[in-house]
Amino acid sequence: MPATQFSTKERILGAAEELFAQQGFSGTSLRQVTTRADVNIAAVNYHFGSKENLVNEVFRRRMDDMSTQRLSMLRAAQEEHPGVLEPVLAAFVEPALALAGDRNGGGAFIRVIARAYAEKNDGLRAFLSERYGHVQRDFARALAACLPELSKEELYWRLDFLAGALTYAMADFGLIKRPHGMNEKAHRRRAAQELIRFAAAGFKA
Repeated sequence: MPATQFSTKERILGAAEELFAQQGFSGTSLRQVTTRADVNIAAVNYHFGSKENLVNEVFRRRMDDMSTQRLSMLRAAQEEHPGVLEPVLAAFVEPALALAGDRNGGGAFIRVIARAYAEKNDGLRAFLSERYGHVQRDFARALAACLPELSKEELYWRLDFLAGALTYAMADFGLIKRPHGMNEKAHRRRAAQELIRFAAAGFKA
């Protein structure tokens, strides 16, 4: 779709996402964003107010939907398969891998997530914790119900490891590449299946 068919706000967000993925948050200036988006600085100030708010909004527009999908799948897993680990893990893994496969900027956003891990940005980390921390806590409680023998510390270690493995899988850094003849959706589905099997074994160990 031509850039002119996107709203000014969407153009700014798309340009910021691409630049943050390439250069990081501190390495990207608002002037670079406005040049890439073909808007003036007043438009950025009008829609976002500050660079910090722009960074937060880049995350919010992707992660709000992903979090909603995760929690919806989690509720269904708890109602339909109470106490069963694998459906809870699927609720955590599958929406994230679907986001990674989104052709409309999903790949760039995964690199933005990697930047968030690599760069020390206390404001961003506080925003993510405040806005999405409840999702992690809901999954921790659901996993604890499936694995009552684990201490809270053990559970959180394993949840951290799952999050790391999922980020790696989202970025498609691994040794396994999409086989010839397999479409992207099927490849992501296979990756989700293998990650869920691997995580289930780790949580039960």
